[in-house]
This record gives sequence, C-alpha cells and structure tokens, in this order.
Amino acid sequence: QVQFVESGGGLVQPGGSLRLSCTASRNIFDFEPMGWYRQLPGKERAWVAKMTPAGAIQYSDSVKGRFTIFRDNTENTAYLQMHNLKPEDTAVYYCNVIPSRSDFWGQGTQVTVAS
Repeated sequence: QVQFVESGGGLVQPGGSLRLSCTASRNIFDFEPMGWYRQLPGKERAWVAKMTPAGAIQYSDSVKGRFTIFRDNTENTAYLQMHNLKPEDTAVYYCNVIPSRSDFWGQGTQVTVAS
C-alpha cells in the first residue's frame, strides 16, 4: 500500500508556470514506474508524464516540450514542472504508479489556467 499526496496546484494565467509535488508514503519510485495523470472536466483520467525507476521518461503529446517530470528519491517525492500553461491544461492532477492502482489514488491537486 502506498499513499500519494499531491500539492502545488493553483490558479495561473495562460503562459504561466507551476510546479507540482507528489510525495509517496514509502520509497516506491526505485521499484515501480510512476506517472503524473490528470483529469480534465468531463474526461477520463489519463497520464501526461511518466518515469521508470531507471529514469526513462515519456510525455503525452499534449504536454511535450512544456512539462518536465523529475524526482528526488531521497524525499520519496516526484515533481511536475509545468511551463507555458494553457487553458486546456486545467484539470485535477494526480500521481500514481504505472499502470495505476485504484487504491493508490490521492486527492489530487487542482490546476486552473485562466486570465
């Protein structure tokens, strides 16, 4: 069992930046792929960035070139640095392992991009 706690969301203007944090209750990033997911209004939750324990990274096309995933294993924390935010990035952002586990979902953090 792992608990994830996401933070760092907020209201930002288009073109702005935010850094999200995801802290795990135990060291899991060394052992399982993890990802940042988001749930857009009225849509299914989907991953936007993922990282393997070896550090291989992949981004969805919608965020490639604007978002960066990285982690600090000493703190059991993963991050999502988001630049050039767009209104269509408005969503609740979560972290979880890949593939996701239903019992690992946290409360997420709301990101709203609006002027």
